[in-house]
Amino acid sequence: MKNRAVKDPNYSGLLNDIKQRIRSAQYDALKKVNKELIALYWDIGKMIVLRQEKEGWGKTVVETLAKDLQAEFPGVSGYSRDNLWRMRKFYLTFKENAKLAPLVQEISWTKLIVVMESCHDDLEREFYIRMTRKFGWTKNVLIHHIDNRTYKRTLLNQTNFNKSLPEKIKEQANLAVKDEYTFDFLELGDEHSEIELERAIMNNVNRFLIEMGGMFTFVGNQFRLEVDGSEFFIDILLYHRRLKCLVAIELKTGVFKPEFAGKMQFYLAALDATIKEENENPSIGIILCRDKSRTIVEYALRESKKPIGVAKYELVSKLPRDLQKELPAPEQIARLVDNIK
Repeated sequence: MKNRAVKDPNYSGLLNDIKQRIRSAQYDALKKVNKELIALYWDIGKMIVLRQEKEGWGKTVVETLAKDLQAEFPGVSGYSRDNLWRMRKFYLTFKENAKLAPLVQEISWTKLIVVMESCHDDLEREFYIRMTRKFGWTKNVLIHHIDNRTYKRTLLNQTNFNKSLPEKIKEQANLAVKDEYTFDFLELGDEHSEIELERAIMNNVNRFLIEMGGMFTFVGNQFRLEVDGSEFFIDILLYHRRLKCLVAIELKTGVFKPEFAGKMQFYLAALDATIKEENENPSIGIILCRDKSRTIVEYALRESKKPIGVAKYELVSKLPRDLQKELPAPEQIARLVDNIK
């Protein structure tokens, strides 16, 4: 009986179903453990704050607590003096924000520490917590995006998505395109050609996809389109799993020129007519340039009927100070961040 079951072609299906169920149960168990741990640290932080306020205790109570808790629970990590201070800061940071307080249980304690220590306001914290939860960012990937200021670069992006995409996906699409990308992993000199840039990206495609922000999969480079007997080639073609659309990327090592938008419109029209599946959303274009004038980009995209974003790329991380004042108003930021589900 045992041998017949092993040889039965249906047995592998049973085995795969059971393995998937075990993995699902393990993942659910880890999520529950994490929620309990975060809730515990919240309560400890709250108790420390309230008792300090009531009794007038100073810093020494935290040091004393750390010693006593470590003695009571030997071998259990998490009750060091530094971690108790983090629990106190954790409670103080999120206690007044009704929207953020439930979200903090969705990511791990080590990632929460990164968010607390690196972000400057509640909207920025909410952005990174939601993005970490949505894309499953590891701690190192989260640090990478914070260091490269993904929050501000997303808010500053230049696209025409609000008028060129269906209502159901335009906010999500805006979150998928940054104003500037950092390719510090490419090891290119300041002077390089578009061919060299593309070749370097292909040699580091996984890190390129991480920098693009998550949910992108690689389709191909120099992707061939045939229109009326003529061949055309898109530098890089990606697919966005959440938006369910093709994303064409054109690489330009110089300053953005208005004619780049016209060429991208052609590519998107051809993709939609010949490659896009019936159940997919309209294809999106991203023109990656070494530099751009925000005013010229705005004029170039104003009359475009196809969804296009124009972004810069840098080989080192920096965000010009004069763009700080161009960030949207807090209520606009809140609406955008709220779309990260």
